[in-house]
Amino acid sequence: MALPVFTENMSESDMEKMERNATRASNFLKAIGHEGRMMILCHLVTGEKSVTELEDLLSARQAAVSQQLSRLRLEGLITPRREGKSIYYRLTDDRSKQIMEVVYDLFCKD
Repeated sequence: MALPVFTENMSESDMEKMERNATRASNFLKAIGHEGRMMILCHLVTGEKSVTELEDLLSARQAAVSQQLSRLRLEGLITPRREGKSIYYRLTDDRSKQIMEVVYDLFCKD
């Protein structure tokens, strides 16, 4: 994959597009740039989980998990589904999974 090359003669529209993409990427990285949110994404990579399951997996209180889920949901990284009294979350698309795979390769794989 080739990264873009900045040149002196880039069109204004190309620069504006790059700035919009940089903003989107920055917001995405800020959303995952918290260890609690990153751990939630690690668990959701393997499939949909209920809030209760995430609390147990993370050994965290409901309020803390809900706060991190709210941020991930606000950024559009996860999608909720209600079933009775339970709420289940899943990844919205493959972006998070792709990033988590890179993070795993760089920091976790031995």
